[in-house]
Amino acid sequence: MTRSKSLAAVALVSIGAVLGAAATHWWMKRPEQVRRQFHLLYHKLGSQTFNNTRWLGVPAQKCPLDMWVLQEILHETQPDVLVETGTYKGGSAYYYASLFDLMNHGRIITVDIEDQPEKPAHPRITYLLGSSTGAATVAKVKELIRPGEKVMVLLDSDHTGSHVKRELDLYSPLVTPGAYLIVEDTHFNGHPILPNHGPGPWEAVQEFLTGNAEFAVDNQREKFLLTFNPDGFLRRR
Repeated sequence: MTRSKSLAAVALVSIGAVLGAAATHWWMKRPEQVRRQFHLLYHKLGSQTFNNTRWLGVPAQKCPLDMWVLQEILHETQPDVLVETGTYKGGSAYYYASLFDLMNHGRIITVDIEDQPEKPAHPRITYLLGSSTGAATVAKVKELIRPGEKVMVLLDSDHTGSHVKRELDLYSPLVTPGAYLIVEDTHFNGHPILPNHGPGPWEAVQEFLTGNAEFAVDNQREKFLLTFNPDGFLRRR
């Protein structure tokens, strides 16, 4: 290689390094944009990310960062009962049961309209089959909660706005002061994924909070930046 060609190659590498550093600096000065783009990529690659997440071998369609935050919430608040709507294959309920085992405290009531085969059996889990907004289902959930128990609720079933709002109206009274009502997948409808979804969990939360001062969004639970539940961690005052 001639001297001139060597100098040209060095110059190109140097320019590339400078441009790369400038681009990195530009992006890092825009953390919200970085977070949004990573969120979109994480969802786009769902077959290797949230659809490929398991707890002890059982599918759990969750973001691991949210699962860690839920662990912190359970430890801090020590609920006696966690009510979950949207069982799917039972991976998330199994995760909560495992955490309750470690704490030697708590149990799960989980509801789904479909009965998936081979859900994990665990003494802390009660599976209910039926619509989460059906009168019989709600009555059964209430029946399984003993007087004086501390209750947390996690909503993760039908993600249409009207259904989530109905769940909020039905299940929010069960949440005890200081405990959490968590609405999952508020990232739908452009927050930031699936912009054409239509009103979903995020919109239901905003409507719910408009007329309900007993609950407040706890954005500190979004500390890991990527969350499937923006504005979805609600704590009862």
